Amino acid sequence: MKVTVDKSAGFCWGVVRTIDIAEAELVAARDGEQLYSLGDIIHNPTEIQRLEKLGLKTITHADLQNLNKAKVLIRAHGEPPSTYERAKELGIQLVDATCPVVWKVQERIRKFYDNGYQVVIYGKKDHAEVIGLVGQTNGEAIVIKSLDEIDKVDLNRKTVLFSQTTMDKETFYKLKEEFQKRIKEFVVDSFEEEAIEFHAKDTICGQVSGRDKKLREYARQNDIMIFVAGRNSSNGKVLFHICHEANPRTYFVEKEEELQLHWFDGVETVGISGATSTPHWLMEQVKQKIEEMLHVPKPATA
Repeated sequence: MKVTVDKSAGFCWGVVRTIDIAEAELVAARDGEQLYSLGDIIHNPTEIQRLEKLGLKTITHADLQNLNKAKVLIRAHGEPPSTYERAKELGIQLVDATCPVVWKVQERIRKFYDNGYQVVIYGKKDHAEVIGLVGQTNGEAIVIKSLDEIDKVDLNRKTVLFSQTTMDKETFYKLKEEFQKRIKEFVVDSFEEEAIEFHAKDTICGQVSGRDKKLREYARQNDIMIFVAGRNSSNGKVLFHICHEANPRTYFVEKEEELQLHWFDGVETVGISGATSTPHWLMEQVKQKIEEMLHVPKPATA
């Protein structure tokens, strides 16, 4: 029996940056000073619990009005302009840990919206990142997540397509191709050297889309796969689907207690991977649990 952890799995640099910022603020906090996270800092309950033990407290937008000159962290997903305005009104100090990739998408959306474009976002309308993106357009952006929802879009307007950074690339390009067929009027796009009315921006995070090939290869190399992620992780769902396509014997777990002994019957190789919101220490913990369950001998030490 051989159990390995996918070397390409784990926190993306945007999440690492956010966690680093939170930890630095917690270490520097003076006695009695509290750091709040506006929403779950990461879609992984185990990592949230670790940070809570260090002093981070998760709050909702409704809680903001009850804080007085507090310090609040904006997570990697970002926030709409209204959140910044509200914090200013309440005298709240914001620690902005928005992922630079997400921030750049927000900036580009604002520019296109200000120049009269109909903004279409491929994503999940209730996802925190998408709420922040839609906020750049005064709530006017159209959010779709499949080809079936194209009818929501006014095909007679100049249009720009963006994506939530953690969505799958395949569907994004299908949407792009379909819109290009349906939108007739062409205009000069002042932001690119292309004279087309429909302008598709590939804003899917490279650390998500770039993992496709490596994850498929790794999944095929193992008899079974254990995919570790928070159940609310959008990125986790995308990568789990990719993993499952490559290896149908892929099992999703949020923590080690969910492992089932019968999954490993007749198995010689086990691969462990996870989302960009899954810490490496958690995948190593799952590996250790599997080895204990299956009585895998420890490697000899010199």
